[in-house]
Amino acid sequence: MGLLESVLGSVLNGGQSPQQPGANAEGGLGGILGALASNPQLLQVIMGLLAGGAGRSAQAQGGPLGGLVEQFQQAGLGDVLGSWIGTGQNREVSADQLGQVFGQDRLSELGSQLGMGGGDLASQLSQILPGLVDQMTPQGQLPQPGAGGGNEGLFGMLEAFGQRR
Repeated sequence: MGLLESVLGSVLNGGQSPQQPGANAEGGLGGILGALASNPQLLQVIMGLLAGGAGRSAQAQGGPLGGLVEQFQQAGLGDVLGSWIGTGQNREVSADQLGQVFGQDRLSELGSQLGMGGGDLASQLSQILPGLVDQMTPQGQLPQPGAGGGNEGLFGMLEAFGQRR
């Protein structure tokens, strides 16, 4: 594991060493980072999906997650995303449900860029997104744009991690 991954993993895990993928059933950031480290292009796809499709109003309301909130609500899955943002148990999301949110064609296109099928990408996303969104919203609230707080800082760190890969 490189220095950047170690530092980022330590920051994101409250000073603990990053875990191996799948070590935390809740999708802890150590596991998420492990999954992203094995396929750094996946991080770029995820960052695009987190912010993608957001109009100005969605970004103003939800900061870096505004686009994701908008897409889940339009697909009728706002309650699933709400469980990730809230402080309770994260609800699972299936690959098929993510196809409804992002569109099967878009997932297929993104998957082919990563050398996998759209279904495989959706499956990976279904394992990563709940924990990632949960970690980006530790107080159970969406990051506020321009606040510069920890939530937006995590999004910025993930962006920087993706750009350095």
